[in-house]
Formats: sequence, C-alpha cells, structure tokens
Amino acid sequence: MKQEEFNELFRNRTKGLALQVINLVGELRYSDALGILRKQLIRSVTSTAANFRAVCRARSERERFSKLCIVVEEADETLF
Repeated sequence: MKQEEFNELFRNRTKGLALQVINLVGELRYSDALGILRKQLIRSVTSTAANFRAVCRARSERERFSKLCIVVEEADETLF
C-alpha cells in the first residue's frame, strides 16, 4: 500500500471513529459526571482525527514524526 493510500484510509477511519463516538455519547442520558467525560472523550477523539490530518501535511520527516506522536497521545487518551 502506498503512503498516500494509507493516509487517505487512516484519515477516513479516524474521522469515522470521531463521528461514531459523537453519535454514541449523544444518545446517553445527561449527568454532571457523564457530561465531563463526554466532553473530554469528544475532544480527544476529534483531536486524534484532526492531528492525523496535520501529519499528512507535514513538511519534513521530523515534523511528521512529531505530529504523529501527538496523534498517538490523543488516541491513548481516548482509550483511557
């Protein structure tokens, strides 16, 4: 698989995940504690998708690696 194909696939997958999470948490009943968790989950999952898009626009390999590290951190926060 070429790099461009991988980037397109991963961009679509991370965006799809973000949309799924937003729809899933939107269906849950409101509570104060859940509201805090909901906001943080939405922030981290959308940040994962947005930062991977930034990876694809990196101007150098060092910048690409740095941005990819941010994606990994945000994905880990989403899992947590």
